[in-house]
Amino acid sequence: MPPKAAATKKAAATKASATKKTAASAAATKKTAAKKAAATNGATAASKKRKLAEEEEEEQEEDEEMAEESAEETKTAKKPVKKTAVAKKDNTKKTAAATKKADAKTTKAKAAPANKRRKVSDDETEDEKPKGKKAKTADTADVDSQATESAKATESASEEPEAQKPVKATKKTATAAPKPPAAHPHKVGAKINSAPTQILDIYVFGEGSSGELGLGAKKLDGKKVVDVKRPRLNPKLSAKDVGVVQIACGGMHVAALTKDSKILTWGVNDQGALGRDTSWEGGLRDADAEEENDDDDEDSGLNPRESTPTAVDAEHFAKDAKFTHVVASDSATFALTEDGRVYGWGTFRSSDGILGFTDKIHIQKTPLYLPTLKNITTLAAGSNHILALDNKGVVTAWGCGQQNQLGRRIIERSKLSSLIPQSMGLPKNKVDRIACGSYHSFALGKDGEVWAWGLNNFAETGVDVGAGEDDAVIFRPTIVESLTNMKIKQIAGGEHHSLACTHDGKLLTWGRLDGHQVGIPVEELDADSVIKDESGKPRILSKPTVVEDVHNCVFVAAGVDSNIVLDNKGVAHSWGFSANFQTGQGTTDDIETPTTIDNSAVRDKKIVFAGAGGQYSILGGVADVPKTNGFAFTSNGQPATGGFRPTF
Repeated sequence: MPPKAAATKKAAATKASATKKTAASAAATKKTAAKKAAATNGATAASKKRKLAEEEEEEQEEDEEMAEESAEETKTAKKPVKKTAVAKKDNTKKTAAATKKADAKTTKAKAAPANKRRKVSDDETEDEKPKGKKAKTADTADVDSQATESAKATESASEEPEAQKPVKATKKTATAAPKPPAAHPHKVGAKINSAPTQILDIYVFGEGSSGELGLGAKKLDGKKVVDVKRPRLNPKLSAKDVGVVQIACGGMHVAALTKDSKILTWGVNDQGALGRDTSWEGGLRDADAEEENDDDDEDSGLNPRESTPTAVDAEHFAKDAKFTHVVASDSATFALTEDGRVYGWGTFRSSDGILGFTDKIHIQKTPLYLPTLKNITTLAAGSNHILALDNKGVVTAWGCGQQNQLGRRIIERSKLSSLIPQSMGLPKNKVDRIACGSYHSFALGKDGEVWAWGLNNFAETGVDVGAGEDDAVIFRPTIVESLTNMKIKQIAGGEHHSLACTHDGKLLTWGRLDGHQVGIPVEELDADSVIKDESGKPRILSKPTVVEDVHNCVFVAAGVDSNIVLDNKGVAHSWGFSANFQTGQGTTDDIETPTTIDNSAVRDKKIVFAGAGGQYSILGGVADVPKTNGFAFTSNGQPATGGFRPTF
């Protein structure tokens, strides 16, 4: 008999039987039919005939015996299905497998929400009850449609134990132990560097409109936190409570290393230079407010999370990492560890805008371990490039290389390669100190040699090649002949000028001079060393020249167009561009020659550190706390700060 005819006859028989039976018997029959339909999905026509005959015989029996006999028939019906399944053709096997899979899914679907879904009663309408799944194949569509109707009426008649199985799985998932965090890639090794141990009092001055003074956002002791004309002790960097041992001045941000190896940052964080989240809502000021009201305003409008010195989260560092040195460029910060490894964050910029932090990362907002840098003993930072020196005297450079400050030629189509640290052509085991200007670089040798490279249109490298020409550069590290035999102790570079101190205390300057950067009156300069512009105005000092106004110089620092030097008595002297009070002299007029920084805050204090950014400067004085071991030096003689701290 065809499947459709069998199904029709079966439906008629079922309907006739249901009319004669009681309500309870009908429910039992429907449940039996549902189980049969599920068990015999996809069975052959012969099997269906046998089931139909059995159902017709059941109609002759008494109503009270129906439930029991139905159960026996169900068991009997299962046996021929097994035998028939073995003899099925390939397409029948596929149908049975698909049906079995669908039944399994239906069981899971019912069981999963069993503990959440309300129980459906028998007298609810079919639309209110869960719907059964449809058959997967066309051959079993008619049979499954009957099974579906029966399943709708009986699905929730009783709760089966299987409904609790998914609950166990859920509990297992909920109580599963979390995966351990991935091991930090920095495996702390042997110590090769030491951090400074002298705790400093920190004095700040300059504009500070971007929070680079680190005084916070509100007035301190009735004083403004911006436009600080003379050195002011920063109470947020207390020697007793914080204990700063080293400072790095970037263009508009600052990094500090503390006695307990914390790294504090403050200032501009637009491109991740602070290495931490400084998101803040508020601080909008009335642009129409009268200027005279500013003095009475308690709130500067600065972002307190940027303008307040705050530690970078230690979770980004290896557990046992200890830091010895930090440096800051215009938009990035780098930190050196005791075992000679390096972390960094922020980004580098070129004349076209943001270049990137690495060749794969645009802006790095939190500290990133740089695995290719090993056995590093010191770092130096320019505006947008970094130098690293290792314990074998190898110098590595990376960042922006548009002005050849990396000591290697960068091709425009592969400019991102400049973000990959690479060593340069300097003699091994010769270099023991490094320094950077904004766009030029220096390396100092053990035997007194000085190499320079990078931008040279103002003779800032000290090499008398191309000075006065636009975009003049020194392509590769080149010996600065004018500094040979000068016994250079330390060098610092500004934007277009440089200065150095010698082991015997002389101060030398060279480069751009039209903003009083060199600290020497033009009339006192050697005419042969002065290059004039087209209008005949002196513009460049092409050769390093001794500044007679400073004696016993032990430390030099350069801002963009200003300078600070320290003598062996711990007295600071400044000169140069002062429009934002960055000289600490209390005036916006240029300071033409080295002038002592003198006010009540630093008078009689021994100043041992100086740093300068774009529009601000910082001094570090010996704090009134017990001194431990003085200044710590690395194994190769390079001070752990990366620059030279004075010895008295």
